[in-house]
Amino acid sequence: MYNRYLNRVVRINDEEIYKEFFDQRGIRKLNQYLTPVMPQLTMTRRMALETAEHVWKSGDKLYKLAARFYGDPSLWWLIAWYNEKPTEAHFKLGTTVYIPLPLGRILGYYNHF
Repeated sequence: MYNRYLNRVVRINDEEIYKEFFDQRGIRKLNQYLTPVMPQLTMTRRMALETAEHVWKSGDKLYKLAARFYGDPSLWWLIAWYNEKPTEAHFKLGTTVYIPLPLGRILGYYNHF
């Protein structure tokens, strides 16, 4: 299984401003993953991929599409990344969603950045 948190920068948050928050939870710090910068795919790489098309409808979720096309719901972010829409809220009813295939190639492109 591929973990999108692999190779992510972790920041240790032990700021004094959060002392009451930490005390309430019996902790001294939090590990926080920094927001990654997701590079755009070049046109050459996009052309080397196949895509499946899905028309966004009521009740759709990215994790459901990832489960259906990749067999792993945790890979929802690949579909979001490829479509340059970071959340489900950015997809409108009737929008065509492109699912990049094959999975190994799209993961290879992401890991290359």
